[in-house]
Amino acid sequence: MDLRQKLLEVSRQFRIEYEYLGYETIQTGNVNHTYKVNFLLPEGQPKSFLVQNVNTFAFRNPVGLMENIDKVTEHIRRKKPGQLALHFHHTADRKTYVADGENFWRMTNYVPSVTFDNVADLDVVRNAGKAFGEFQMDLSDFDITELTETIPGFHNTRQRYRALRDAIAADRVGRVKTAAPEIDYLLSIEDVACSLTDLQAAGKLPLRVTHNDTKINNVLFDPKTKEAKIVIDLDTVMPGLMGHDFGDAIRFAANRVAEDCPEADRAGVDLEVFRAFAEGFLSKTAGTMTVLERETLPVSCLCLTAELAARFLTDYLDGDRYFKVLSADHNMVRTRCQMALARDMLGQMEEMKQIVRQCAGQ
Repeated sequence: MDLRQKLLEVSRQFRIEYEYLGYETIQTGNVNHTYKVNFLLPEGQPKSFLVQNVNTFAFRNPVGLMENIDKVTEHIRRKKPGQLALHFHHTADRKTYVADGENFWRMTNYVPSVTFDNVADLDVVRNAGKAFGEFQMDLSDFDITELTETIPGFHNTRQRYRALRDAIAADRVGRVKTAAPEIDYLLSIEDVACSLTDLQAAGKLPLRVTHNDTKINNVLFDPKTKEAKIVIDLDTVMPGLMGHDFGDAIRFAANRVAEDCPEADRAGVDLEVFRAFAEGFLSKTAGTMTVLERETLPVSCLCLTAELAARFLTDYLDGDRYFKVLSADHNMVRTRCQMALARDMLGQMEEMKQIVRQCAGQ
């Protein structure tokens, strides 16, 4: 069955009975495959849905993942009646997924909007910070014990480093000798990279419901006002640390270049972008976070950057089995870019700490 017919079949299982017009492939995202599927309403108006084929190699418990998403999105919808909220369609037997033996599908309404990858507009960054901060606050009264840890140890940086060491030892595809400088650097900063994980293990930081993938392009924006409309991509919603969401957002948004820029020496943290996101995020969360949570926000950026560098390098050494790649060295390019960003963050850590204190005081 070709993809066009398959997407129609999946849509019918989600009880969409309109006239089928076809589909478009959405290119954003490194893990899942996403399609905009178009229909014609009886009155002649077009209506679109997003259908995703979930990567079950990356997400080994997709049913638990969708149960998490259903609980979280319904919780937010109940708190915001009449407002735009993410909602997943259900099959006739009330499942939020269709599993056909080979693929695992889900469907949401299509929200007309724009996303941003490289952000020059500080208002967009600030609004994204507000959106992710509000997301955490909307779930501050959610019972964290109801969530499944769909990717155990997702932001356990010590565990990510153990996976890197295992990949080095296995050398599945013979790439270790070409990656010696990258391996040496990442191992040299392991302790500071793992500081957030170590504080959590010591019980010094509280677990919260966190998004865990706070890239700016996981926020949908109004194309005219650039106000944030909705936070999307909830695959990694799990118990986590406030610093996980803050640090990953800065890693993505405040880097002067894209995360896979081949000119790694251009990478570095833009402190204006850092400040804008911190202003937005802390405007929603400062009143509820602990002193230690606030103090660890700057180093969380380094932790999440080094962690992702370790993940990219692990995948490179393992034969590119997790992240989608466009070339044989794509994961290595990503690794080097994240390493350069980590170096720059270490050099600007005191300035980042001062900015967080100022924004929290506001």
